Amino acid sequence: MKSNRLIKNGALVLLWIVVALFLLFPFYYAVVSSFREGSAIFEASLWPGDPTLANYRAVMTDQPFAKNILNSLIVAFSVVVLSLGLATFASYAFGRAKFKGRRLLLYTILGVSMFPQVAVLSGLFEIVRLFGLYNNLLSLVFSYMIFTLPFTVWVLTSFMRDLPVEIEEAAIMDGASSWTIVTKVFLPLLAPALVTTGLLAFIAAWNEFLFALSFTLTNEQRTVPVAIALITGASQYELPWGNIMAASVIVTVPMIVLVLIFQRKLVAGLTAGAVKG
Repeated sequence: MKSNRLIKNGALVLLWIVVALFLLFPFYYAVVSSFREGSAIFEASLWPGDPTLANYRAVMTDQPFAKNILNSLIVAFSVVVLSLGLATFASYAFGRAKFKGRRLLLYTILGVSMFPQVAVLSGLFEIVRLFGLYNNLLSLVFSYMIFTLPFTVWVLTSFMRDLPVEIEEAAIMDGASSWTIVTKVFLPLLAPALVTTGLLAFIAAWNEFLFALSFTLTNEQRTVPVAIALITGASQYELPWGNIMAASVIVTVPMIVLVLIFQRKLVAGLTAGAVKG
């Protein structure tokens, strides 16, 4: 029995090591390549022989990459705030109020997020042009809400349903309005779910490429995924892999830091409501 248990545990540990290497090696390779220059990028070694920060300097000086990062931050934070704000009150209506067609409406909202981006791109482009938002960050905030808002509404509704009814009844007995119940009573209890959905919405908005490429034109209005994709070399035949890797590392590190900071709340939000009782 002990030998079988040791074999199973060893196999599980080995599996975890393989999965970790599979997931982490691309990022490690990007970090290592970002410190290499010229033909040294294609050397088969685990660490650069002559590390250099030239790629990072080139990324920050040859193009407005700092402005691109700021654009991504503005768009991502705006999307998170709007999505959580609207989804919190929508989830209260779906999770607490009883009205005809509630389930159908909820499934319709979820169904909207299942459409591929290409399917709604042409229609969104016409709306963006109609409102004069082309080459404007507001067009990205508006378009990103299409796939972040349904997800946040769905997750927060599931969480809202699991909150004890007695808490709401006690607040109503004390004369609290619906606004007070949501903002003062339920909002603190929704913290794990808000962190989870907010972080996932932030990552989705931070990494989005298609809408950002279609709705922006100038370098000053582009977000980081598009800016990285459009990095060019000294000639049309040169692809500056070192600059691309350096830019990728710059925009990936903040995501890793966010996940590490909110790790516990992220896990609590993902598992909340999974078990009733």
